[in-house]
Amino acid sequence: MIIDKLANAEKYTSLHPLFSKALEYINSTDLDAIEDGKYEISEGLKSIVSTKIGMTAQESEAKFECHNNNIDIQICIKGNETFGWKSRNDCTKPKGDYNPEKDVLFFNDEPSMHFTLNSGEFVIFYPEDVHAPMIGEDEIKKMVIKVKK
Repeated sequence: MIIDKLANAEKYTSLHPLFSKALEYINSTDLDAIEDGKYEISEGLKSIVSTKIGMTAQESEAKFECHNNNIDIQICIKGNETFGWKSRNDCTKPKGDYNPEKDVLFFNDEPSMHFTLNSGEFVIFYPEDVHAPMIGEDEIKKMVIKVKK
């Protein structure tokens, strides 16, 4: 997992072949004006933008998730978004089977930590990062970029 400000995102482009293309997309997009929806960026990259009222930690942690085939770059565009996190290696209570169609596996484990992103900050979740997003009381606008592993 990586947490930083968008202003520093260029430091991470060497970590994956598609990260520089993802950053180009972010930099060329008016994040405040982009509408909710799904956007195809290029082969192996797609973006999902949503604006919703945050949920309780209990609601979010009911869908404590990770992915096998995608890396998530999650950007807080507006608001404050809290996440639960735990290393996949430390999770022992899978909740159902892995869904290859949606590339998601859920766990009944509790997060080992929580952190909050503010506007203009991002987190990168790798397949070993189990996460519970969208925790908050107010409106959160975010972008999730799915990067094919």
